[in-house]
Amino acid sequence: MNETRPVALAPEAAKLLGSVAMAVVVLKPDLTIFNANPAAEQMIGKASRKLSGKSLFEVMEFEGDRVRQWLSQVDTPISAHAVPTRIDGKPLRPVDITLAPVANSPGWQVMTLHEASNADGLGETEELPLRAPAILAHEIKNPLSAIRGAAQLLDRKLGEDEKKLTRMIAVEVDRIAKLIDRMQSLGREQPEPVAPCNLHEVIRRAKDVFLAADDSGVRLAEEFDPSIPPVLANEEALVQVLLNLMTNARDACRDSPDPTIRLRTRFVSGLVMSAIRLGRPIKLPVEIRVSDNGPGVPSELRDHIFEPFVTSKKNGQGLGLALVSKLVRDMNARIVHERDDGEGLTHFRVHLPVAR
Repeated sequence: MNETRPVALAPEAAKLLGSVAMAVVVLKPDLTIFNANPAAEQMIGKASRKLSGKSLFEVMEFEGDRVRQWLSQVDTPISAHAVPTRIDGKPLRPVDITLAPVANSPGWQVMTLHEASNADGLGETEELPLRAPAILAHEIKNPLSAIRGAAQLLDRKLGEDEKKLTRMIAVEVDRIAKLIDRMQSLGREQPEPVAPCNLHEVIRRAKDVFLAADDSGVRLAEEFDPSIPPVLANEEALVQVLLNLMTNARDACRDSPDPTIRLRTRFVSGLVMSAIRLGRPIKLPVEIRVSDNGPGVPSELRDHIFEPFVTSKKNGQGLGLALVSKLVRDMNARIVHERDDGEGLTHFRVHLPVAR
């Protein structure tokens, strides 16, 4: 005798939402709460019916203006790690937040909330994915191709001395094109391969590109340890990291009485990073330091400068240091920022492993 099984009906959206273990809040276009699942009720400490119709900002306070800016840009998903958040008047705590637009419902968003784990300062922190940058890749790559083609035509007509500049243009156009590709998938990209690199050759290349494009009059000073062995890194990524740091340093100190950027390499002992991705600790004995004598990052931004859309520049996008942090992390390396108010110096230190 055949047993007739009941036809399974698709669960309702409300039941699906209720079964999600992570806190989920549905937001209307005016950023009032439409609904909250049981996990969100428990996290916030209020029933969904009491939350419905309230402004999100009545229930939650987010340190800084970053989350407000993200919420105002409703067309792209975003994910942020350890955002300092005060929920229903309770003390600040780090919360992982994601925001996603609701399909076919303009302005509506779904927010998820999850308690962030505390990360060791020398450990590998969870990656902070960037919102896909507002860059139309083809609109940039097309003129880049034209620039590269023009450089190749000029190269045929110039003497050997001038050809160095046209070849630099071609190399840098290629690097920018790769950078655009990298930024398009920054939040989900697999780490690029690392290999032994001559650190001082990489620094020299970055410095040549920086000086070729710089007319600010900022002085560049160097203090290198010639005994440093090859480091384990991705050369293209490391060039980009150094260019970003030198450019930031120039912008920071250009109005100082004696604007100076200092590049220094040295060995440091005892520095170890716990690389979760590799499942083992990594020694980071080589340091590159980029310093400037500008006024420094405003104190309220210093704990957030490696996060996307955080910038002290008037026309800055806040993507440069977030990209630097991503590239450094992908090389199983580490970057830190320090301000020495006594000396009037800002330091960015990149710590790298030695190639075996």
